[in-house]
Amino acid sequence: MEQSIRKITIVGGPGTGKTTLARNLGQKLNLPVYHLDGIDHLENWKKRPVEERDRIILEKVNEEKWITDGTYIGTLEARLLKSDMIIFLRYSTFARVKGIFSRYFKIRGQERKEIPGCKEQMNLEFIKFAIKWNKEKADKVNEILEKHKDKNIIILKNRKALNKWYSKNFNEKININI
Repeated sequence: MEQSIRKITIVGGPGTGKTTLARNLGQKLNLPVYHLDGIDHLENWKKRPVEERDRIILEKVNEEKWITDGTYIGTLEARLLKSDMIIFLRYSTFARVKGIFSRYFKIRGQERKEIPGCKEQMNLEFIKFAIKWNKEKADKVNEILEKHKDKNIIILKNRKALNKWYSKNFNEKININI
C-alpha cells in the first residue's frame, strides 16, 4: 500500500466490520483511528447533539493523518474531500445482519473499546435500522461517491473480498469474520 495514504474513510452499514478494518489499518499504517460511533455516543448509548458530533468529526479530519470508521452522511462529503482512500463495505443485508448477531453473541454485555461507556447490546430499533440501511443509505453513499470518482475508491461486496484485498496489500488475512 502506498505510503502517501494518510487519510482513509471507511463507510458501510452496520455489521460489515468497519471498526475491525479501521483498527487493523491504523496499526499497519500507523494512523490514528476515529470511530465515529464513539464520537456520536456518550456513556450508556446516550447520543451527543448532532451539531456537536459533526463539529468534532470535522475537527478530526482537519488533522494531517487519520482513519474514520463510520458513514455519518452529514460529514461524509467533507471527509471524502480530504481522503486519500475511501473504502465502502457494501454488503448484502443478510451479511450485515449476520455480522451484527455474530458480534453481539461474541461480546454481549461487554464495553466496546471504540465506544467508551457503552456495552454491546441489541434492540429492535437497531435491527430495523440495519435491515433498512441498504435501501435508505447505500444509494446515498453511492451518489456521494460518484462526485469523487477521481479518488482512490475501493468497494468491497463481502468479507471474502475484503480479506482478499487486505491479504494482497498486507500479505496477511484480516479477521473480519464476525
